[in-house]
This record gives sequence, structure tokens and C-alpha cells, in this order.
Amino acid sequence: MKNNLQLDSDLILKTIEKLELRVADRFPDSGLRKVCAQFADVAKRSKPNIDWIGKPNVFIRFTTYFIIAVGIGGLVYSLSFIEFDLENNTLTNLVMVTEAIFNDIILLGAAIYFLVSLETRLKRRKALKSLNELRVIAHVIDMHQLTKDPTMVHVGQTSTPNSPKRSLSKFELQRYLDYCTEATALIAKVSTLYAQSLPDEVVVNTTNNIETLCTGLSQKIWQKIVILNQ
Repeated sequence: MKNNLQLDSDLILKTIEKLELRVADRFPDSGLRKVCAQFADVAKRSKPNIDWIGKPNVFIRFTTYFIIAVGIGGLVYSLSFIEFDLENNTLTNLVMVTEAIFNDIILLGAAIYFLVSLETRLKRRKALKSLNELRVIAHVIDMHQLTKDPTMVHVGQTSTPNSPKRSLSKFELQRYLDYCTEATALIAKVSTLYAQSLPDEVVVNTTNNIETLCTGLSQKIWQKIVILNQ
């Protein structure tokens, strides 16, 4: 029985929008809310991109097959003008004709490879551009949680003029860090949608790299949550 289990882009988008609302409820003026809102916008733009990547491009495929057919037809037509009478052809002429035929076949093969891979390369470029946006958002989220030190929650006024503002309570800091882990996990899920629609080696490797990045960030944030609750 074939397994058709796949990630649902609509459900992921709804989860991202819900996360942005939850962050807005507790931290309406925070930078994390702005990042989550930006992430939601990127996810909304990703949906039509993913749909476009997952569908066959009829125009490109028709044009590709038409050009290939014309090229093969032209090669066959040109071969019809060659005289293969061995009695009236010298060895030099046969070598030149054979070399010309092989050159045409090689050039035609290269052109066919270029045309056949054109659709995949266009989709790959579009996917990599969106995946790079997701990678940047993951790093921005990491920057926002960078100064959230769980060991400073119950410490008195020991800050310096250049110290970051630490006005969050223990509960608020825990929620803040938890929202960061949810956001990084959702970034990995959105990136997986691209690999799901286009199982290209480059796209899959890029998606795996983003997932590894998000997993590492989540583990680092959860270490802070563990310290906070000790």
C-alpha cells in the first residue's frame, strides 16, 4: 500500500499565524513578535511558491519536447544528404563525415540535457531563494534569545550601563524561550515543504542543513529553559 502521508502547508501556515498571535498577546512590543510576523509573511508567500514548484510546467515541457523533436529531425534530415557509397568515398572523407556526425550527436545530447533539466533548475533556484529567507529568520530568532540569560532572573541590580534590559519574570522568560523553540521548529517544517514538492538533491541537502540549524538552536534554547526551572 502506497504511503501518501505528507506535511500539510495550510495547517503549518495556520500554526505559524497562531504563534504570532500568541507572541503578540504576551509580548506585543517585542522584537520577537515582529520576527514572527515577518515569518508568517514569508510562509504565506512560500505556499504559492511550493504549489508552483510541485506542479509540472506544461509550457516549458511542451517547448522542450518540441525543440528536441526539431533537433532530432534536423539531424536525421541532414544524414539523408550523406552518400554512403564506399566505392566513391575515400577513407579521409569517411573519417570527416563520421567525426561531423559524432560532433552533432554530442552537441544535440548536451542541448537535450540542458532543456530537460531547465524546469528543475528554475524550480531549484526559486526554492533556494525562499530557503535562504527561512535560514536568515532562524538566525534572527537566535539573536533575539541570545541575551535571555536564565541565571539573571533572580539576581539583583548588577547590570552595567551597557547590559541588556532584563525585565522579564521567570514565567515570561520561559514563555519567551518556548515561543523561540516553536518558531525554529516551524521554520524547519516550512523548509521541508520545499523538499517535499521538489525532491532535488540540492534542495533536499539545503533543507537538511536548515533542519540541523533549527534543531541546534532549539537544543540551545531548551538548555536555558532547563536552567531556568532548576
